[in-house]
Amino acid sequence: MNAADLLQRAWRQRGVAALCLLPLAAGFATLVWLRRTLYRRGWLTRVRLPVPVVVVGSILVGGSGKTPLVLWLADALRRKGLRPGIVSRGHGGAGRVVEVGPDSTAADVGDEPLLLWRRAQVPVFVGRDRVAAARALLAAHPECQLIVADDGLQHYRLQRDLEIAVIDSRGLMNGWPLPAGPLREPRLRLDQVDALVIHGDRSHAEDVAARPPRFDMRLTGTRFHALASPKRSCGAADFAGQRLAAVAGIGDPRRFFEHLTNLGLACECHPFPDHHRFSAGDLAGIEADALLMTEKDAVKCAGLTDRPIWVLPVSAEVDPDLASLVMEKLYGRSPA
Repeated sequence: MNAADLLQRAWRQRGVAALCLLPLAAGFATLVWLRRTLYRRGWLTRVRLPVPVVVVGSILVGGSGKTPLVLWLADALRRKGLRPGIVSRGHGGAGRVVEVGPDSTAADVGDEPLLLWRRAQVPVFVGRDRVAAARALLAAHPECQLIVADDGLQHYRLQRDLEIAVIDSRGLMNGWPLPAGPLREPRLRLDQVDALVIHGDRSHAEDVAARPPRFDMRLTGTRFHALASPKRSCGAADFAGQRLAAVAGIGDPRRFFEHLTNLGLACECHPFPDHHRFSAGDLAGIEADALLMTEKDAVKCAGLTDRPIWVLPVSAEVDPDLASLVMEKLYGRSPA
């Protein structure tokens, strides 16, 4: 069990391990409050872009479904006649401001931005400085009418017009700040966003916030494609009689493993830390006829093994129509 798994286990309850980290959590919470106060009072400057900005983020550390939601939102806005662009930090990349393109690698731009560019069909820029990334995007693509900031909830320097927060079926776990718990910001922060998206089962997330309108999100996907030959596809039934191994280096690998189980597949599960940089050695010790992966992991695994790697693309379904709320708040239901 790695350090990330140990932390996740500690965050599920207010036990001894979490209690030992409370002094550090108090310091972290104080810094978060101070930083947000400085921005709210204008002592730290926010930058307004010439186009609206919608941020998608979470108050929890780790994967909660932000990237699938960004993909869904970009597609929904395009279908409503808008031309969006996406900015992202590019976790795992080099950190400099750069446009994601056909020659980009996960080592350069990060795994999630590379996936966003391949799926969203809109301009994607990455950089630690989200303001600089957004400015570079608009300079290169002046036709863009709106910026969607992936995982931008805490990037206060970028002035936003609308905030969407995502939580998943874990809820807020023990409800404590980092590192004693999973929270980047306090629970009350969720009452200040414009929309709250609950990914998966609501049972642990029913009472996390009272004010914002709520939307349900689930991920769907049943067809696999071969990493080495993307035009080849198959369904779960085509793996009958094979030894399968599921590999996932995402925020919550269990979600991927459960998805495969729901498809009727029995797999040996191999979780890795979020944004893990896979090597040939990581895959060499796994005994299986075929490896099953998420798209996010697969962008880093080409050429690492001779065994077949099958990738499961998933798409978000959001109910009710979140894009209509975005259009109403930004444009009064029609783009300017």
